[in-house]
Amino acid sequence: MQSYVKTGFLHFFTLLFIILGIHLTVYGQSKSKDTHNILFFGDSITAGLGVGENNAFPALIQQKIDSLGWNFNVINGGLSGETSTDGLHRVSWMLQRRISVFVLELGGNDGLRGINLALTKKNLQGIIDTVRTKYPRAKIIIAGMQVPPNLGEKYTTQFKNLYPSLAKKNNAVLIPFILKDVGGIPQLNQSDGIHPTKEGHKIVAQTVWKYLKPVLEKIRQPD
Repeated sequence: MQSYVKTGFLHFFTLLFIILGIHLTVYGQSKSKDTHNILFFGDSITAGLGVGENNAFPALIQQKIDSLGWNFNVINGGLSGETSTDGLHRVSWMLQRRISVFVLELGGNDGLRGINLALTKKNLQGIIDTVRTKYPRAKIIIAGMQVPPNLGEKYTTQFKNLYPSLAKKNNAVLIPFILKDVGGIPQLNQSDGIHPTKEGHKIVAQTVWKYLKPVLEKIRQPD
């Protein structure tokens, strides 16, 4: 009986790793050996909750890149419901493929849950450190987030300031607020008032592109 159970578990985990491996290969498959990978690592905003991955802003960014004929491949590493702690545990697995640009969009769920900001900052720094350790030349872009004022002025202000602080410390590009011109606008958000609609994601993509495009141009034409 024990032998049967062990064999069953072995087959299960073998199949699981095969499935995950296939997913990682197909999901963001490179176009050529010279293609640079851009990893968008985030929560439900990145994942496109409610609109589908093909309508989420990372996919729209890929469309902009393809229209220019640039060799950059977007990998959507968003996972709905993820906190900074979850992201810190997951990031190493997502770095199996070489990346040139890492876009960090995490912390929003921490803020909504009122998680201690010191822990959030520590986790986000840990994610950045993990990326820099494995790919020292990768460009880091940090997407700033904000939380509703119901948690108190002190918390919301400190939360908002967390992202510029991280960007400055790590010499990273800062997107001040990824939901600029979308957050708080009912017609651009789904019924939960948090997640962008398809039209909202189009605006998010424009905001992200404003900061991402110069980074990609520099990679294409290094000094």
